[in-house]
This record gives sequence, structure tokens and C-alpha cells, in this order.
Amino acid sequence: MSTAAPGRTPAIALTRVGKTYPGGVRALDDVSLTVEHGTFLAVMGPSGSGKSTLMHCAAGLDSPTEGGIAIDGHEIAGLSETRRTELRRERVGFVFQSYNLVPSLTVEDNITLPLRLAGRSPDREWLRTLVARVGLADRLGHRPGELSGGQQQRAAIVRALVTRPAVVFADEPTGALDLRGAHEVLRLLRELVDELGQTVVMVTHDPAAAARAHTALVMADGRVVETLREPTAPELADRLVALGEK
Repeated sequence: MSTAAPGRTPAIALTRVGKTYPGGVRALDDVSLTVEHGTFLAVMGPSGSGKSTLMHCAAGLDSPTEGGIAIDGHEIAGLSETRRTELRRERVGFVFQSYNLVPSLTVEDNITLPLRLAGRSPDREWLRTLVARVGLADRLGHRPGELSGGQQQRAAIVRALVTRPAVVFADEPTGALDLRGAHEVLRLLRELVDELGQTVVMVTHDPAAAARAHTALVMADGRVVETLREPTAPELADRLVALGEK
């Protein structure tokens, strides 16, 4: 697992975070977590374990009931919705199961959309580097409907990276892909971490996907119950089976 640069603040830091929904449903229960820059973290757990709530709170999409959350050293607790939105735009990238590409826009316009919304111009050299790495340099003028599922997800990954975020959150990024497309996307995410120093937090139900990460967290009942370094798919599958039998 990568180590942090001396003196550098973590990409994500959660301190005793809890989340209780109306009706008393406890989705997160006293979760503390540090994600250093340049690491790939997978979050797994059975349905209802709290993994999606963890991602939503850590990314500033939802507010915890208690505890502290910092993104790249910026504490988000107590921020207004407007400031949280600005912080997400500046520091966070998102990749979802559905690609969320605008059908009427070209691939290039989809990729650069977050920058235009922020009133910024793209760094053309960085954009060229990204699209070349993901194999989309000759697809920038195409519409999303002209791309395969794997290509669309790779375009979504470039869109998440074009703002140079501190962390990319990937929510079931291979859920809509066939085996080949899933393999390509997971290989790409690992390469982005190992070769470009990107930080990725991925929520997944798939042990084979989680095994691509440096570290996997296993959640149950709103808590982190186990942390595995350099996990393998069989041991992750065994953990999920064991949790399902409890």
C-alpha cells in the first residue's frame, strides 16, 4: 500500500462518523478511516452494511449525524450546501455504475463538462494524457451511443479525472459491464493509482473487483469489521459468505 508524502494531509479522513436516518435507522456507527493519497481502497459488505452511506458521506454528498470528515484537509462538517458543492467540484471526482454521459454531447464535451460548469478551461496537455491512457484519443468527436459500454465508462473516468481531484469515488463502476469491459476498467483504475498517483475509493459487491485494490474494508451493520491489505478474491468472498450466515 502506498505511503503518504511527509507532512501531506490525507485524501480522506473520517473521525467517529455516524449516520442515523429518520426512524432510528443507524447506517453508520462510529466509523474512523484515513485514506492516504495515491492509494486504492475498496469498500465491501452485504446489502445494508453501510458501504454506500459511507461513500456518500465521505464524498460530501450527504451529511453525517455526528463525527468529522475532511477531504484533502478541508473539513466539510458544517459547510453550507453551496460550499460543499464547490468543494466536491474542486476536490472530488465521481464514477458511477451508470455512465451519466450526455447523449447529445461529444465524448470530449462530456469529459470537459465539469470544467465548463466551474468556469474553467481544460488543461489540454492533461486531457491528451488521459484520453491516450484510456484509449479514447480517436473517439473524442463521437457521441456516447457510438461507444461500447467499456468505452463509455472509460470516458466517465476521464471526466472524473480532468479536474485533477484529490480523490475519485467509484460506485459499482463495473456493474453494467461485461467481463471484458469490467476487466479493462479495473485495470485502468489500478494503473491510475500506481502510475499517476491518483486516489480511488471504490464501493463494490464484487470480490474480484475489490481484489484489484491495495486495501479492502469489509463492512457490516454500519461498522468496518475487517481491513485486508492486498486482498484476494477468494478471501473476500469467504468474508461476505461468513457475514451472510450471521
